[in-house]
Amino acid sequence: MNYKRRSTISVAIGGTPLGSDYPIRVQSMTNTSTNDIEASVAQCRRIADAGADYVRLTAQGVREAENIGEIRRRLRSMGCNVPLVADIHFNPKAAFAAAQVTDKVRINPGNFVDAARTFKKLSYTDEEYHLELERIHDALVPFIALCREHGTAVRLGVNHGSLSDRIMSRYGDTPAGMVESAMEFLRVFVAENYPNVAISIKASNTVVMVETVRRLVRAMDAEDMHFPLHLGVTEAGDGEDGRIKSAVGIGTLLAEGVGDTIRVSLSEEPELEIPVARKLVDYITARAGHKPIAGGLSRGYDPVCPKRRSTTEVAGVVGGRMRPVVIADVAPDALKGKMRPDFFFASTGCPAGNGTDRFIVPHAIYRGGVNESPLFSLAEIDALLACPAPLKWLVVSDDVPVAALEALRGNSSTVLIIEPASINVPAGEQALLHALTDAGISLPAVIKNTYHDDDDEWLQVKAGSDFGTLLLNGFDDGIWLSAPRCADADRLVRYELGILQASRLRMSKTEFISCPGCGRTLYDLQTTVKRVKEATAHLSHLKIGIMGCIVNGPGEMADADYGYVGAAAGKISLYKNKECVERNIPEDEAIPRLIALIKANGDWVDPE
Repeated sequence: MNYKRRSTISVAIGGTPLGSDYPIRVQSMTNTSTNDIEASVAQCRRIADAGADYVRLTAQGVREAENIGEIRRRLRSMGCNVPLVADIHFNPKAAFAAAQVTDKVRINPGNFVDAARTFKKLSYTDEEYHLELERIHDALVPFIALCREHGTAVRLGVNHGSLSDRIMSRYGDTPAGMVESAMEFLRVFVAENYPNVAISIKASNTVVMVETVRRLVRAMDAEDMHFPLHLGVTEAGDGEDGRIKSAVGIGTLLAEGVGDTIRVSLSEEPELEIPVARKLVDYITARAGHKPIAGGLSRGYDPVCPKRRSTTEVAGVVGGRMRPVVIADVAPDALKGKMRPDFFFASTGCPAGNGTDRFIVPHAIYRGGVNESPLFSLAEIDALLACPAPLKWLVVSDDVPVAALEALRGNSSTVLIIEPASINVPAGEQALLHALTDAGISLPAVIKNTYHDDDDEWLQVKAGSDFGTLLLNGFDDGIWLSAPRCADADRLVRYELGILQASRLRMSKTEFISCPGCGRTLYDLQTTVKRVKEATAHLSHLKIGIMGCIVNGPGEMADADYGYVGAAAGKISLYKNKECVERNIPEDEAIPRLIALIKANGDWVDPE
């Protein structure tokens, strides 16, 4: 529970080693074609100047891979020594070419040897499946030999959206299948004694992403493997949604000491990813050497796939199986948008509100109104026990002794509000919650974190990673984000609901699963994302995928309701769930056709 980085081997990537005791590296990926060498060089420079430790470029074929060598040569002549990584899908010949001219080659176990997936159910006997593994071995051995000859590192990059039909047929579209996809390839590298390997195992769903990385670490530990890990949430989107979603997924793992390099994937210019990634790394690693936090995991708790903490339902609104609540210390009349918290904290008494707004007020000014509930401090616990209100709140620091809460055992009207006492915010809060679980005290708990940042991006990163860690670990009765220096009340409430949505616990707006774009993208992704959002952002009950190409598109949209995917230059294909329902639509017709598709399936509502 105390912060400590996972121990790994080091991997040589150009002049910037990865893993071991080296700093956590940050990186991004160009969205230019490597056939446009000048544009690629310029974008690599911008990414490097922004502070990236590595830059990745996609290479669809041998020519594109060889061009990375020329891009690297030109960068070196300019004094820019950032290592370059070739990103390969479907084309082993491109991987062989790239291994001779780049610092690292990313290959995808889902499509390096296996054919492109078609979502067909295949059937293998054990003997047939073993023959498939031998085919993987035979394809990898000469590639490993070439990487060894040129000192080229390898990243095995498994994506939830591009698992092979072979893996999905045996393991399903599951974290277990993703892990096995990586382990099949890793075992070959280990057998060939080539350890210059890093692994990524990503998904756009933060719950899947976090569970899968944890499973991978456990699987590697069981086979005495200690390769460094690259973390990322794929297709995170843009703006505050992309930053919050990335902070939730990546931050949860970094807080556990897992992760040696990260990429924050935004549907924006790639150099804008670097400051976000740097903030996230700096925030988490500042915990190193913090004052130890006593405590451990509660009995029966599974840290790889945690279940929701069992709590008492209070007043039919908090705890039990109720959805997580949102508390905000903003004034109701300060909100201009439609998003509202479940409870407003009113330190000086209840304002009028809209008639249905609910308020939390200090016990000293509580008057028993229908829409108000009292807040007590630990020093007021006797008054709390004597108060007949059906819903009461008790604010405590996470270092409170569990014995001090013993009087509340079996209480069915009180909700804890837990504030951090340590620089390691989520660890202290989790320690108390685990201790309460072991003590049999099932009070629901709302996490209250306060941040004194006036920079939006810092607030998104800190709140996303801290709350996300608690939420993804099963402590999800509610959150209270306090930010005294944030003057925009709507933004604050939006962040809270965004964190819950990124944690897959509560949907409050349309979810857009949009990729960052790369050299495979065949249309103006950033403009398109904005146009699709403008047309569909009021459909708060839907998930919509916006993908640059088919590599991860259909797979990452596995739980999306509709998808907009680049098919060819100027052509778009539309999906309903995983099924492609319209192919190769001219780009200028695609958004009206998407709207028509949504209407045809009965999912459209007119904007208010």
